[in-house]
Amino acid sequence: MQNAELKNNSQFSIFNSQLEKKIMAKEATKSFVLRIDAEMMEAIERWAEDEFRSTNGQLQYIIAEALRKSGRIKKRRESKDERREK
Repeated sequence: MQNAELKNNSQFSIFNSQLEKKIMAKEATKSFVLRIDAEMMEAIERWAEDEFRSTNGQLQYIIAEALRKSGRIKKRRESKDERREK
């Protein structure tokens, strides 16, 4: 019986740790209102659909890539697939 309780406590601890990480990540994000013309929004929505992302995820991707290319944030590490393409 003690082994089962220990296992449950261990699983709870892992779950709690994962939950804390999600909460911290959520606290690190900021929300804001963005005004964008309809044509541009439709293009972003189509692009997001093509890449299996949400519209919000696509906007985050576009902004992050622009920031990396301009040198304003660190470049992410290339995946193996991206290295093979070069």
